[in-house]
Amino acid sequence: MTTQETSQAGNPGLGKGLKPRHLTMMGLGSAIGAGLFLGTGVGIRAAGPAILIAYMIAGAIVVLVMQMLGELAAARPSSGSFSTYARQAYGHWAGFTLGWLYWFMLIMVLGAEMTGAAAIMGSWFGVDPWIPALVAVIFFVVVNLAKVSGFGEFEYWFAFIKVAVIIGFLIIGALLIFGLLPGSTFVGTQNFLGEAGFMPNGIAGVAAGLLAVAFAFGGIEIVTIAAAESSEPERSIATAVRAVIWRIAVFYLGSVLVMTFLLPYSQIDNAETAAESPFTAVLSLANLPGVVGFMEAVIVLALLSAFNAQIFATSRLVHDLALEGDAPALFKTLSSAKVPINAVVLSMVFAFVSVGLQWWNPTGLLDFLLNAVGGCLLVVWVMIVLSYLKLHPELEHNKEITTVRMWGWPWLAWATLISLVGLIVLMLFDAGARGQIYSVVVVVVLLIALSFTTRGKKVR
Repeated sequence: MTTQETSQAGNPGLGKGLKPRHLTMMGLGSAIGAGLFLGTGVGIRAAGPAILIAYMIAGAIVVLVMQMLGELAAARPSSGSFSTYARQAYGHWAGFTLGWLYWFMLIMVLGAEMTGAAAIMGSWFGVDPWIPALVAVIFFVVVNLAKVSGFGEFEYWFAFIKVAVIIGFLIIGALLIFGLLPGSTFVGTQNFLGEAGFMPNGIAGVAAGLLAVAFAFGGIEIVTIAAAESSEPERSIATAVRAVIWRIAVFYLGSVLVMTFLLPYSQIDNAETAAESPFTAVLSLANLPGVVGFMEAVIVLALLSAFNAQIFATSRLVHDLALEGDAPALFKTLSSAKVPINAVVLSMVFAFVSVGLQWWNPTGLLDFLLNAVGGCLLVVWVMIVLSYLKLHPELEHNKEITTVRMWGWPWLAWATLISLVGLIVLMLFDAGARGQIYSVVVVVVLLIALSFTTRGKKVR
């Protein structure tokens, strides 16, 4: 089967209006959320400036996983992405489990993102958070039901604002480090190498930091889901995967480098509000007016941009699962704009359910679900590597491999898999992360059992 036939068989009727720049910004929009603006301090607190090592390790793993996924997606574009490849490699149960696992993960993340954004917006206007949440969700229903080209253009500019802020932050940070702004002096390495040194908590601190940042780059997989709605999937994937990987690496590493140069690591910790964000602390050094309000606006934009991209991804996954016979047939339905309308509505309904869970906060249940989310991405990455190891020889034999190709077959793939297993072992030895493994095991076992209740279609 040719690449074109695979694409047409896997995504009948979906629009084809996305361009490489749209895909790039969708990946950035999903991966750069509140975790960067609020959660970066957790890793810095654990490892000090040596958190850069943890980010480089995590970044290297993600680069290799995305290159493998990119090879598969360019050869066989599908809105089911890694779910489709798991099905082709290991059968119906694998495709069903991975598709619904990623859908569950994004739905829970959607709830957390909308809860955070609504809380901030509610404080701006002096209203209950559910009001801005309702308005925002209805607005994103409209955006996601538009033609995919219109959706792509909206998400491009929405995410672009966030990217522009990070670039501005890096420029201001660099000027502060070198004492080039009024009232600033050359910082040197007094914080970066300070009294405690580059690695104040030793290897154990770096390991703890790695667990804190391991999934920071999660979300860029959406690029390969969206590529199925591009007129030139191979070129779009080649451009977007490369751009997203390196831009996110620069933004995360650059931001952390600025923070660790300008702020003593002992003063940085997890941030619950914009006022506590290390981004705010750095910008305050530049004596910029209204910096807290500005960072609140940026955090809201970051959350809503990620929310928008993830609604797109969940709806396409459900549509693809319906085509495979692993979701009700009504989710195959496309609107006149060639958008899976029922699948979009389903994602919105469950986004509300997830938001409701955040506010209701039932004892034990929410903690279990959010813990499971932490391990879902690890399962997805492991299955991407295993699917690549199984399918690459087949792609070679059928001459399906495009210009997007994973390096160093098979050694780099096996090295990536060993690294992911090492991360799992590290999590099992960490009391704070252990619950993520236990919770996701329960969810995965449940999904595998459910996979036997659907017949599915013959693997395409």
